[in-house]
Amino acid sequence: MPAGLFRRRFGFQSLPDFDAGLWRQVQEDGRATLRPPPRGLISGSDIDPEAVHAARVNIAAFPAHPAITVEQRDAFQIRRIDAAVIVCNPPYGIRLGKQANLDDFYARLGDFLKQRCQGSTAFIYCGERQYLKRIGLKPTWKKPLVNGGLDGRLAKYELY
Repeated sequence: MPAGLFRRRFGFQSLPDFDAGLWRQVQEDGRATLRPPPRGLISGSDIDPEAVHAARVNIAAFPAHPAITVEQRDAFQIRRIDAAVIVCNPPYGIRLGKQANLDDFYARLGDFLKQRCQGSTAFIYCGERQYLKRIGLKPTWKKPLVNGGLDGRLAKYELY
């Protein structure tokens, strides 16, 4: 999918030598290269029905949306995720409130990754950095990532 496919306006369109006809041709050429992903390649889940609904609404705007599935379910009910790329934004207490015991959740997440995700690579974003330590895995790397005003971390885990 070409980058910026859904974007309506770019800064370069205001440049004095901007060629609208050439730009239309570039856009048409890009759209001609669109290929839907194979069914099952992209899937997601969340325990929260509102999050699932929001994801489905966003996916509906994507041309390949029929090939993408999002379902409501507890991630810990997933049997296996082998040889895949996992992107995860687990809870970190902001919406749940500080009373939530997330230490156990993150330890359980680490066990899930170790035991059921062999050969996968996991990218986990956490808005509260201390929880990443509870996963019990050594990240390949951690990168600062500000999201919604939170000074969080994105961690990459290679799972063997």
